Amino acid sequence: MREQDETARLGAAEIGAALGERATLLQFSSAFCQPCRATRRTLTEVARMVDGVAHVEIDAEDHLELVRQLHVLRTPTVLVLDADGAIVRRASGQPRKADVIAALGAAVRD
Repeated sequence: MREQDETARLGAAEIGAALGERATLLQFSSAFCQPCRATRRTLTEVARMVDGVAHVEIDAEDHLELVRQLHVLRTPTVLVLDADGAIVRRASGQPRKADVIAALGAAVRD
């Protein structure tokens, strides 16, 4: 996962769900995307492992304005948000569990 240089902040109004208390794993998916299913399993598992972390999945086709705003070019795309909704990491494609956990280190506040 790479660092994100955008200063955009996302909240419940933009993503349609509450942010995690410590961090949020925001996944952009599409209906027939096989890697999206595997990514959903990985992110759900990580969110269950780390207290205060939420996993939110967004259908890219239903949220085209947000997809364009955030320059999401393919699915799955995962954004790691800190507790305030700032984007701290971004990855396209199916992430490895170890990479997701490492990326959370940049977002989670103790």
